[in-house]
Amino acid sequence: MLAILIFQMSKLIIRVSPRESLQLNDISELPSFRLFSKADFRRRRRMGGPTDFPCNIASSRKSLQIPGERSYSAFSVLPKSLCFRKRLLLSPQPWIITVGLFVSLSSGQCTTQNQARSGSSLESPGSGSPPDSTTYWLCDTRRRSGLPWALLSWKAVYSAAEPETMANPAQGAKYRGSIHDFPNFDPSQDAEALYTAMKGIGSDKEAILELITSRSNRQRQEITQSYKSLYGKDLIADLKYELMGKFERLIVGLMRPLAYCDAKEIKDALSGIGTDEKCLIEILASRTNEQIHQLVAAYKDAYERDLEADIIGDTSGHFQKMLVVLLQGTREEDDVVSEDLVQQDAQDLYEAGELKWGTDEAQFVYILGNRSKQHLRLVFDEYLKNTGKPIEASIRAELSGDFEKLMLAVVKCIRSTPEYFAERLFKAMKGLGTRDNTLIRIMVSRSELDMLDIREIFRTKYEKSLYSMIKNDTSGEYKKALLKLCGGDDDAAGQFFPEAAQVAYQMWELSAVGRVELNGTVRPANDFNPDADAKALRKAMKGLGTDEDTIIDIITHRSNAQRQQLRQTFKSHFGRDLMADLKSELSGDLARLILGLMLPPDHYDAKQLKKAMEGAGTDEKTLIEILATRTNAEIQAINEAYKEDYHKSLEDALSSDTSGHFRRILISLATGNREEGGEDREKAREDAKEIADTSSSGDKTSLETRFMTILCTRSYPHLRRVFQEFIKMTNYDVEHVIKKEMSGDVKDAFVAIVQSVKNKPLFFADKLYKSMKGAGTDEKTLTRIMVSRSEIDLLNIRREFIEKYDKSLNEVIEGDTSGDFMKALLAICGGQD
Repeated sequence: MLAILIFQMSKLIIRVSPRESLQLNDISELPSFRLFSKADFRRRRRMGGPTDFPCNIASSRKSLQIPGERSYSAFSVLPKSLCFRKRLLLSPQPWIITVGLFVSLSSGQCTTQNQARSGSSLESPGSGSPPDSTTYWLCDTRRRSGLPWALLSWKAVYSAAEPETMANPAQGAKYRGSIHDFPNFDPSQDAEALYTAMKGIGSDKEAILELITSRSNRQRQEITQSYKSLYGKDLIADLKYELMGKFERLIVGLMRPLAYCDAKEIKDALSGIGTDEKCLIEILASRTNEQIHQLVAAYKDAYERDLEADIIGDTSGHFQKMLVVLLQGTREEDDVVSEDLVQQDAQDLYEAGELKWGTDEAQFVYILGNRSKQHLRLVFDEYLKNTGKPIEASIRAELSGDFEKLMLAVVKCIRSTPEYFAERLFKAMKGLGTRDNTLIRIMVSRSELDMLDIREIFRTKYEKSLYSMIKNDTSGEYKKALLKLCGGDDDAAGQFFPEAAQVAYQMWELSAVGRVELNGTVRPANDFNPDADAKALRKAMKGLGTDEDTIIDIITHRSNAQRQQLRQTFKSHFGRDLMADLKSELSGDLARLILGLMLPPDHYDAKQLKKAMEGAGTDEKTLIEILATRTNAEIQAINEAYKEDYHKSLEDALSSDTSGHFRRILISLATGNREEGGEDREKAREDAKEIADTSSSGDKTSLETRFMTILCTRSYPHLRRVFQEFIKMTNYDVEHVIKKEMSGDVKDAFVAIVQSVKNKPLFFADKLYKSMKGAGTDEKTLTRIMVSRSEIDLLNIRREFIEKYDKSLNEVIEGDTSGDFMKALLAICGGQD
């Protein structure tokens, strides 16, 4: 029987709603609570809390799920958005808590809705709780509000006849591994098949990989036992003898239990000269408490050594301390969060890093090494809100070396363990050569845990499937075995498989409500003195030689408005044109950059468009980059500047220099008539359906026309909703459809619009990276973006750059340019992330 606690606290009344739900009519005065389990009790005792808790506190805890604009768990205030297993709960609605049985000690009784109508009640179990129930105590955790360890006067009891919705989430969670138990499994038969495959001269590698990659780890252990029973031989030893190289390492890794596989990897990382810190970081930063405990026990069993002692003997400093903390496997695991503690931890991290001369590394170790994942996600959100920068940026600025890499890995795993491994896999295979040890370790360890999640994130983030990348980067039986572990190809004509479509849909839901503040890196100089600047520039260019350092320092540290004032002052003082003097004194890439900074933004863009259409051939990429990313106001200003500078309309210039659908797209963008309102959900669904219907018709001309009508005229918020609805309808991303169905400049233009709508700073970060990667540098693109975005969103571009490429824009510029050009670019960049 379900009973609901009815109580009053201040103005808060929790009333009964039908069945298993409890509706909160007023949440404003509800304090932050958490449920204390036996593990919590032990932890509090170690920390100096009270020891007079009841001895029957449960060893496990059930979560309370509360959808809504704000989400709560066990009466704990959480932020305005929270994911429950990929379901983003953002829509405003009454707060609903799924509950079992609540009993009020203060009233001595509790009442269900039906009983309330009939006047009947249920007696409190008091101290004599039913033997099959799970007992919890609600405690106020606002330790810094003057109520430390205060035990409140309520007790919650879950009935033995618990509703299905309250079952342990892990029990009902969908399996996300790619390897499943083999049906009709017979370990003796499999052992015999493996023995036959290895008997005689040579071995049947195909049969070995097919059998082992088709069995779960549990089944492989049974095969190992049967093999020893039947033939008196060790299966792993025979496999090592018969196989070789990467294929042998992969197959042998699959034959070990996960904990022993991790133990072997760590043992190898610590053995010999030097230490494989990346292996240590990957394993210890990503494993759960239970996995860590199993790893420690497996290491002791396999090598008769203490893992903690070995790590201490092979590492040092704060890196060592954090590894030891992680090795304890004592991270808090409850989903219940204290809002006050979230705010305090965010402030403590800020004071330990940004506000402190030097860095208090111990504070980073304590908070990131012990707090629960849910708590830390909220801390990261609070940190970003308070400081304007993500926690990763502070870690990169304040920490260094292996300790920095470890803490970044911990943060990534807190945010999303599958995304961390997707990134590790991508880096293991990108570029020349393959990091096979990393590839093997991840494919083996995640094949029965979250490989499907890794696949879908890989597909969404890198626009290619994990399967296709493995297929192109490996060979032979090694490749076949890895592909079997991967479990499938998600690259079918740009289609998401359903789970990936859901992730993409949620990404758009976030973007629809997110409001990102755009910031440039160049700001107006304080105490600006145009007279002093004009004199300093004249002195720097007068006589023999040129003082480039002075020119760079002044021009790059003034806003564009201040530079225009400086031009006027220079002419008033010296009767000379500052632009002409700079042009005569500077040369090459530096001249192009400094002169670009001196032009007003609209005239600079107009000049770039003019140059793109001059001479033989057309620079379509520049036309696309500028026209696809500028706002209506910026486009209209560019039109006026183009007419003023070149005595011809921009539309006429585009018409005479381009053709076909590409010309129509550019002219549409050049009108600057994009809608500027918000989203219209109904219209967005209609637009998405129209694109979907046209895409399936096979009529390329109609498809391009329809895309142009929608992509070139709808507002950015509306287009984000269109993209979201398109995914919902088709399991396709609009960008993949464009790449599949279109070609040439039309495709490039539409892709640029879509990417700009999705995330404009990321679009420019990609362009900057491509301008500097590989042999040679595209200085024109590099200069154009650095100049045009310096006062708009270059700070946001920097953040997207380091997030995607794991290196700062500053660092890449330093490595790819030189001399005064590099100095000027770094000044505009505005600092190291």
